[in-house]
Amino acid sequence: MMAGALPRACVAYWAALLAFGTIDALAQDTSLADFYHGRQVQIVVGYGAGGGYDLYARILARRFGAHLPGRPTIVVQNMPGAGSLRAANFVHSVAAKDGATIAAVDRQVALSAALGYAENMQFKSQDIVWLGTLSSYADDSYNLWVRKDAPSRTLDELRLPGGPRLKVGGSGVSSGADTMALVMRDALKLNIDLVKGYPDGAAITLAVDRNELHAATAGISALATRPQWLAADGPVRPLVAVGRTTRHPMFPDVPLASELAPDELARAMIRILELPYQIARPYMTTPGAPPERVAALRKAFLATAADPAFLAEAQKMKIDVSPFSGDEISRLIMEIETSPEEAKTHMRTLMGAAPAVAR
Repeated sequence: MMAGALPRACVAYWAALLAFGTIDALAQDTSLADFYHGRQVQIVVGYGAGGGYDLYARILARRFGAHLPGRPTIVVQNMPGAGSLRAANFVHSVAAKDGATIAAVDRQVALSAALGYAENMQFKSQDIVWLGTLSSYADDSYNLWVRKDAPSRTLDELRLPGGPRLKVGGSGVSSGADTMALVMRDALKLNIDLVKGYPDGAAITLAVDRNELHAATAGISALATRPQWLAADGPVRPLVAVGRTTRHPMFPDVPLASELAPDELARAMIRILELPYQIARPYMTTPGAPPERVAALRKAFLATAADPAFLAEAQKMKIDVSPFSGDEISRLIMEIETSPEEAKTHMRTLMGAAPAVAR
C-alpha cells in the first residue's frame, strides 16, 4: 500500500459517516420546515404601538419569516405592561414552548434579572433564552430630553440644591426610562421626580408634548417617529446621554453621564446602567423549546439583521442596526453580575424602593 493511503474499508467507513451526517442534517432541515410551514410565529412586543421597540419589531417581522425554514407568517402582538415585564413573563411562563413565540423586551429586563431583582419577575437571568439584539447602540444614544420651557433647562439649574424639580415620565420597574431617571437622580444628584404609570415611551413623549411632563428619557432611534424632537428648533433639548463611550456626533455638546459622575460609586452605578444599552433591542424566546428550533430562530434573527431589504428599511427609518448574538448578551449579563457589590446593592434599592410621583 502506498504511504499515506487509507485502507479501502477505512475510506468506506468515513464515507458512510459523512453520508449519515448529511442525511441527519437534511432530516433536521425537513423537520424544521415541516414545523414552521403554514404556522404563525408571534413576536410579542412589551410596549404599545408607535414606540422604538414596536418599530424595530415590525421591520423585523416583514423579513424574519423568509429566513426561517418553511417561511412561516410573522405576526406582531403588542403586550404593554410593567416596562415589558408582562411580555417577558408571558413568553417565559405562558407561551407554548415550541419555538413559535419570541418577545421584544426592554433592555432593562436583562439588568433586573442580572441584579436578582424585579417586582413580579417570574424567572432568573440564567432562564432567559436570548436570540440576540438588533442594536448594540453603535450609532445611538439614550438621552434625557427636557422641554425648552421647563423649570430647569440646563444641567447647572438641574443640579442646584433645592432648585425646581423636573417631572420625568416612567412606565415600570423594569423599564429603561425609569432606571435612567432614577440613576440620574441618585448618582448625579439631579432634581428629578419620576412620574410612573405610562404604558410606554410613546405615551411618555406625548405627555411631554402636552406639557403634562417636563422631560423624558429616550434613544435617538426611538424618536424616528417624532422627528421634531431631533430638530434644532424642536420643543426639547437633550441634557445628558448614556449608553455610549463617546459623545454622539449629532449632539457633541451633550455630556455623558459618566463624565458627570462625582465618585467611584456613581461611576459604577452608571456602568451597570449602561451595559444593557449594548443589548439595546433584545429578543428572547421560550425556555424549553427544542434546541434545533432555538438554533433556527437565532440563525434567522442574525440573517434578517444582515438582509439588504431589512437594512434599507432601517436606514430609511433612521434606526441603528448593529446586531450581535444571544451568546454575547449572556456575556454582558455576566459582567453585570460580577460588578462591585456596593453598586449592585444601590441599584437594587433604587429600582425596588425608589418613590415615584403619582400621575
